[in-house]
Amino acid sequence: MWRGRISAQDGSASGGVGLGNMYYVYIIYSSVLHKKYIGRTDDLKLRLAKHNSGATQFTRAGKPWRLLYYESFVNKNDAIAEELFLKSGKGRERLKFFLKNTMDDIFRGEVA
Repeated sequence: MWRGRISAQDGSASGGVGLGNMYYVYIIYSSVLHKKYIGRTDDLKLRLAKHNSGATQFTRAGKPWRLLYYESFVNKNDAIAEELFLKSGKGRERLKFFLKNTMDDIFRGEVA
């Protein structure tokens, strides 16, 4: 399960902004460690592959990781700010709220 959101400079999904260079804030989950990891990248597929190949030291022990959520940004500073927010106390509260059903499904074994 995943949720996605695009943030364009004028507040719309398309907004006439070229979407060539995107920055992503993502949340992955390890059922081995029962932990979430929040990160940021400009290549989401490659970054997930690195987490699951063991190339990333911090997440190596939790393989396999599954994508729970991501947000797309056209501005790198916006992505950095969102990543930092999600790692804060208020951000973690928001995560509990909008990923509640996803996490409940995982803990019940309803999500493969």
